[in-house]
Amino acid sequence: QVQLVESGGGLVQAGGSLRLSCAASGRSFSSKAMGWFRQAPGKEREFVAAISWNVIRTYYADSVKGRFTISRDKAKNTVALQMNSLHPEDTAVYYCAVDQRPYYSGSYFPESNMSYWGQGTQVTVSS
Repeated sequence: QVQLVESGGGLVQAGGSLRLSCAASGRSFSSKAMGWFRQAPGKEREFVAAISWNVIRTYYADSVKGRFTISRDKAKNTVALQMNSLHPEDTAVYYCAVDQRPYYSGSYFPESNMSYWGQGTQVTVSS
């Protein structure tokens, strides 16, 4: 049974940092890109960041570029999101996800192409 379990969310003041982690179990995702999405209250879920299957390429939403860094440990089947200089508008439930396309080398990560999702972890940034 495949499971993605996020951790590391919490409450932080504006300007602070948090590091989210996602541990995958049940199978290896070495040929799949992994990513992070988020959903703020009253809004649709949106793409945040992704990292390619070979850990060579990273992709970010414009709103987090320069502040967030995605990383991946293929041996441990984990993906992390380091979030710095947090803004109140970063408040959301953050989800990790696995892309269903093997060896995908593009830069487009719609929700419809994600095959597995974690349960989400709350990030709240106070002003």
